[in-house]
Amino acid sequence: MNRRNYQRELEQIIKREQAKECLPRLLLHSCCAPCSSYVLEYLSRYFSIMVFYYNPNIFPREEYEKRVQEQETFIRRFPAASPVTFVDGPYEPERFFEAVKGLEPEPEGGKRCLRCFELRLLEAVEMADSCGFDYVTTTLSISPLKNAESLNEIGERLTRGRKVAWLPGDFKKKEGYKRSVELSAQYGLYRQNYCGCVYSRRSD
Repeated sequence: MNRRNYQRELEQIIKREQAKECLPRLLLHSCCAPCSSYVLEYLSRYFSIMVFYYNPNIFPREEYEKRVQEQETFIRRFPAASPVTFVDGPYEPERFFEAVKGLEPEPEGGKRCLRCFELRLLEAVEMADSCGFDYVTTTLSISPLKNAESLNEIGERLTRGRKVAWLPGDFKKKEGYKRSVELSAQYGLYRQNYCGCVYSRRSD
C-alpha cells in the first residue's frame, strides 16, 4: 500500500491557488516558535497567515508563557514574505487533562498524544471555520517525532463538512526540520527539551 505524499499534495494546492492570483488565508496552529520558523518561511510565500497558539497541554504555566512570548517575538522579527498575525488561544490545562484521562501511562507518541493532537486541532479548525479562513493546518508535522499521517488524518476528519479546508503537509520533508534548526539558531530561539505536557517531561 502506497503512503500518501502530503508534501506533493501541498505543492499541488499551492499551484492551484497561485493561478487565482490572490493570497488565500491560512490559520496555522503552532506548537512553538522553533517549529513555526521554517513553516512560516515556506508558507508565507503563498498564504496570508494567522498563527494560532493553542496548546493547553504545556506544563507548567511558566513554560507555556515562555513559549508564547517566544512565538510572538519571532513573528515580529521574522521578515515573512506575506503578512503574519498572531492570536494566543486560552490556556486551558483542565481540557487537556480531561481529554487524556485514562491514557496517562501511554508512551510518548501513543494514544495520549493522538488525543492531545485532536484537542488542539479541533480548536484551530473551529476558529478557522468561524473566521472564514480558506485553509487550516499545523506546524506539528515538522517534528521527526510526530506522525504526519496521523496529524493529517485528524485534520481532514475535523474539517469534513466545514467551509474551511485542511491544508495537508509534512513539513519535515525537503529538509524542513533541518531548516527550522538553522532558523532557531539564527534568531536565538528557545528550544525546549520536552514536548510540553507533564507526561512528556516525566519521560524525558
